[in-house]
Amino acid sequence: MTDAPPIRDAATMIVLRNRDTTPSVLMGQRGAKAAFMPGKFVFPGGAIDANDGLVPATPIAPQCNSRLMDRSSLSPTTIAAAAIRELWEETGQILGHPQVWKDPPQGWRGFAATGHVPHAGAVSFFFRAVTPTGAPRRFDARFLLADAECLVTDPDDFSGAEDELSHLQWVPLSHARDYDLPFITQVVLAELVAHIARGGPPQTVPFFANDDERLLVHRLGGKSPL
Repeated sequence: MTDAPPIRDAATMIVLRNRDTTPSVLMGQRGAKAAFMPGKFVFPGGAIDANDGLVPATPIAPQCNSRLMDRSSLSPTTIAAAAIRELWEETGQILGHPQVWKDPPQGWRGFAATGHVPHAGAVSFFFRAVTPTGAPRRFDARFLLADAECLVTDPDDFSGAEDELSHLQWVPLSHARDYDLPFITQVVLAELVAHIARGGPPQTVPFFANDDERLLVHRLGGKSPL
């Protein structure tokens, strides 16, 4: 019997553009030979690295901080930093606050060279899901939401992106289902459409735990900020 793959902590960034007019999200296509979700259109994201906990960042909002700590031992700032790093690596887009910092750890030197620190204050905790059993790789992914207006780079310039994602583009929410999407991405997009229609911050954050047959979806509310 093959051992089940370990569940790795991960962070994903949803960047929303033109929220009030023609909303779209930044997505790219994974390679056809990728071990995880080959050929699928996804948001930028990936595994959280140990060095993500060693970087300076602007403070995350208190309510998001509390919700990210719900059923988690990871630092909320570490999660936010990881999502911002993955966005930078996979799209070339910078969600940062101007600040010079010395001796950045490995994996962050290119970002630090731009003269910015991660702008964790610009993100909100939106969704969480664990990859179902049976997948070749499993992740406990936190989906963070940010507005494209918070990017310090040209949102249409992907020249600084690495080659992990191809066909980087702003996908209109009205046409997103025309793309080859993972199931959980479809769920997240449906939640996003409902969120835009409601307006205001979400009351709770959905958590697809995939670890309890009696209750698949939890709601993360955290503690009320003081």
